[in-house]
Amino acid sequence: MAKARKVKQISFSMPDRAGLLSEVTNAIAGAKVNITAICAYGMENTAYFMLNTDSNAKAGKALAKLGVNIKEDDVVAVEMPNKAGELHKVAKRIADAGINIEYMYGTAGAGKSSTCVFRTSDDKRVIKLINK
Repeated sequence: MAKARKVKQISFSMPDRAGLLSEVTNAIAGAKVNITAICAYGMENTAYFMLNTDSNAKAGKALAKLGVNIKEDDVVAVEMPNKAGELHKVAKRIADAGINIEYMYGTAGAGKSSTCVFRTSDDKRVIKLINK
């Protein structure tokens, strides 16, 4: 059964270049901060990052040294069993409620659970729907 909770995500952008992910993750690791979820991509010469960490304050301080402006937003983290069809169940519940998913990213390993991060048009309602 899926379980949803509100989490704080940090996001920022930088000019895209080779080695940027290494530089960003080095700064965060140097601050002894664990990244629990990440979405990073480049588009039109700009690199975009969205991260969940175990300490956004420490991560933000470390990243400030790279000259980035950190934005912190509320998002929904949904932990669910790591098996076929579980993401569909969550997505359908959100769709059936008429709530738009603005974006999502996720991670699944070889463990028994996976986590997806959602930004929706009504995060508070999504948490209630998933936790029913």
